Amino acid sequence: MNDQAQAGITGEEDDSAVDPRSASHSLDRHLHAQMARFTRGLAPAALMLAWADWAMHLATSPEKQGQLVSKAFNKAMRLQRFLLSCARNEGCGESCIAPLPQDRRFNGEAWKEWPWNFWSQAFLLNQQWWHVATTGVHGVSAENERQISFLTRQLLDMWAPTNFPWSNPEVLAATRAENGMNLVRGLMNLVEDIQRNAEGRPPVGTEAFQPGRDVAVTPGKVVFRNRLIELIQYSPTTGTVRPEPVLIVPAWIMKYYILDLSPQNSLIRWLVSQGYTVFAICWLNPETVDRDLGLEDYRELGIMAALDTIGAITPEKVHATGYCLGGTLLSIAAAAMARDGDDRLASLTLIAAQTDFTEAGEIRLFITESQVAFLEDLMAERGYLEAREMAGAFQLLRSNDLLWSRVVRDYLLGKRAPMTDMMAWNADATRMPARMHSEYLRHLFLDNDLAEGRLIAAGRPVAIPDIVAPVFAVGTETDHVAPWKSVYKLTLDADAEVTFLLTNGGHNTGIVSEPGRANRHYRMATHHVGEPWLDPDTWIEATPVHEGSWWPAWEQWLARHSSPPGPPPRMGMPRTKPICDAPGTYILTR
Repeated sequence: MNDQAQAGITGEEDDSAVDPRSASHSLDRHLHAQMARFTRGLAPAALMLAWADWAMHLATSPEKQGQLVSKAFNKAMRLQRFLLSCARNEGCGESCIAPLPQDRRFNGEAWKEWPWNFWSQAFLLNQQWWHVATTGVHGVSAENERQISFLTRQLLDMWAPTNFPWSNPEVLAATRAENGMNLVRGLMNLVEDIQRNAEGRPPVGTEAFQPGRDVAVTPGKVVFRNRLIELIQYSPTTGTVRPEPVLIVPAWIMKYYILDLSPQNSLIRWLVSQGYTVFAICWLNPETVDRDLGLEDYRELGIMAALDTIGAITPEKVHATGYCLGGTLLSIAAAAMARDGDDRLASLTLIAAQTDFTEAGEIRLFITESQVAFLEDLMAERGYLEAREMAGAFQLLRSNDLLWSRVVRDYLLGKRAPMTDMMAWNADATRMPARMHSEYLRHLFLDNDLAEGRLIAAGRPVAIPDIVAPVFAVGTETDHVAPWKSVYKLTLDADAEVTFLLTNGGHNTGIVSEPGRANRHYRMATHHVGEPWLDPDTWIEATPVHEGSWWPAWEQWLARHSSPPGPPPRMGMPRTKPICDAPGTYILTR
């Protein structure tokens, strides 16, 4: 009996004949894409699987259940003792639980008075109980435990007493003082924000920070352009410059002018003033037609094309500098260059950039197989991922600071926080091509191919240990995108001399740290080839703190790896006029 007849008898079909682009597959993809738009890119299946894993293991863990009952009883007793203390002290009893250090919601004096202190204490005790309930359940996978704990925390934060006018004493005081006008202004703010979001317009106040007029104003020229990048060369401001130029590679998920904000806090302007020739890549903001641009395209059309252009302007080696995922891409390019005997790099600086993603922080909560497949279906329809969908994930990581505090301030107190250059830049995000986004999520986050020597560049695998140029790596203490301990792992993986610097601040605020800015400090130490490795906790204890900005320390390191100053190079390539003035045209696309 032939295979076709056998299939007819059994009712089975040949799965190998199913085209993944068939109507049924397209229907699945379309359904997932519509769901993703409603859920802001979060995969319901991933959350349901995490909940099922936790719930089933908890249901078969009587000892854990008993522990939770005991803790609930103890917390009820603590709250009761707090109430008695409040009664004896006329409403201002001694707290029975303190917020976490990063939780500033209940810092106001009003929260220390009755009955608001009761609401805050009850909320914090409840939050602590749920943390115990969602962690330490035997048998639950670490990934699912992180997801269910995170989801529970988000739900609790949504119902915090600070978020409602009747349970927030600061909102009630403002309402009484203003006869409710704060709520009127808040409603107007809400309507305006909804309208702007529906029209795809940026937040209120961003109009005061236009690239090329208010920010990104360091003088320079666009000296090269292809379908993916514009390369900017900045005009010298000193009579002599270091021969080795600096190439800045930003992440493709952000616009480069985070390093060229206002003149007073522009890293690029400051670096030029220190006697360096600076080049910066500005990535294209992709459209549907760019859906098939991948990691290799970004390496070849981005970094390698920029290095070729710089080589036509000056024959000197280059101080290559990458920020965030731009640093990750730069490390791929540097490893491929070292493998192939290309010695055009004088040094490598990686700013808040990871090369090993095993400890990539809470952002991994949104990067599971289910989640990535969900996003791929969303991107397949339009060819790219919207910036606001990625921004939504980052907002959830710091929902108290970036989401709920704004709800209270803008909509309940009726106050608009003054727009800053960094806030305006943060609202000016870029899209990501479907292929690029899928490849970096899978190859870097899910499979960790770069750290494990499987990532392919120019047809062959690359390895971080191949890099021989001296490396300067920067981490920030409170980085929730690239945790500093993850960035620090480069000192373990690289075979080159690695100087690691840890500065205070977050992913962006720690990097934009101009000299003279108050409350800045850093630690710095160099790991030489052959020296014993220090784990992160030992390193931070053994490394002294220096007050001030980290920028001068980096410049001094660059100077040690540079030649004596000489005349500035020409502006642009030989026999070719610069294309236009900085900041170019790609930066202006939304």
